[in-house]
Amino acid sequence: MRQEAARATPQDLERSDAERSDSDRPDPSDAPVRPAPLRPRDAATLILLDRSRKRLKVLMGRRHAGLAFMGGKFVFPGGRIEPSDRQMPVAGALSQRADDALRSKLPRAPHHLGRSLALAAIRETYEETGLLIGTRDYGPPETAPEGAWQAFREAGVMPDLEALHLVARAITPPKRVRRFDTRFFAVDRKAVAMERPGIVGPDAELTELAWVDLTAARKLDLPRITRVILDDLEAAAEAGFPPYRPIPFYFERHGKGVREEI
Repeated sequence: MRQEAARATPQDLERSDAERSDSDRPDPSDAPVRPAPLRPRDAATLILLDRSRKRLKVLMGRRHAGLAFMGGKFVFPGGRIEPSDRQMPVAGALSQRADDALRSKLPRAPHHLGRSLALAAIRETYEETGLLIGTRDYGPPETAPEGAWQAFREAGVMPDLEALHLVARAITPPKRVRRFDTRFFAVDRKAVAMERPGIVGPDAELTELAWVDLTAARKLDLPRITRVILDDLEAAAEAGFPPYRPIPFYFERHGKGVREEI
């Protein structure tokens, strides 16, 4: 008579599991880890306009090809807010409409957000192009934070926020190497009070600058959002930048691009 194989008891299974080697057990560290989504940083861009002729022209710069973010693309100068942007004196303020739009849809937006964004756009433009946006009518600022703003004091230039027009707002979609909540401003070329040479070059953030009309600009190697903003800019410029026009706001929701107005 054949004996039946002994059945394993629950205690046997528990003991067997305990006797497994560590290499046989699943390693919790092998489980896929989803990186936390990057929080967009407040940033600003400045579009310089040349309206001296029939065709509107804009200033665009090519980013260094070695940069991780938009390397080799043509862009408008700009970047994120820095603490010094909250401290720089100004000659003129943004319009109330622009200031309200900049804080729209931000429930806890600080009262100085619009001012800081506009100053960030002006400072970044200087750092990337050597162009100082502002006026010399009031003399040099009495004080200026350390860093790039010292160049404005030395040149006797006060940033003039009144000359800026708000064009649009856009948030970089998720899953990008960097994300920004960018506000796009425009200013006439006449607001350039001074230019410092030697900023743009083969080893700089921007390797070249070009004044191009909108048709030529659209043929450049542009980020997708820059192409969209060119359309908004053209419409706003043709209308004469009316102060109470709706401001386009671009972002992504559930994987789909959204355009709202603020």
